[in-house]
Amino acid sequence: MPTPASLDLVHQMRRILTSAQLDCQCRATLDVALNRFSDIQCRERLRESLCNARRQRDWISGRLPYLADLDEISEHECDRTIFEELALMFDEIGAAAAEAARAIREAQREIATGM
Repeated sequence: MPTPASLDLVHQMRRILTSAQLDCQCRATLDVALNRFSDIQCRERLRESLCNARRQRDWISGRLPYLADLDEISEHECDRTIFEELALMFDEIGAAAAEAARAIREAQREIATGM
């Protein structure tokens, strides 16, 4: 997955090469190549963010059937460990949902800034 460091490298290369004495045709070709590379990097980060959000969604979907156990628990439950197990499952689902939200926001930033 492309990193912010790889984009920094592109920006540094662009800054250095901009100050170089290149003829017009060479500069135009270089600008096109650098723009294409930046676009590829942004698309790759966007793809990875969306894949991450989908993985989290799938993980959450796989856990939802286990929450049906909640319907079978009453105030008379003898096995008190079920409460902690369900609480932990809700915690894990919450963490996965937070990660998915972070990934979607990252994708949104990529669209807004890079594409």
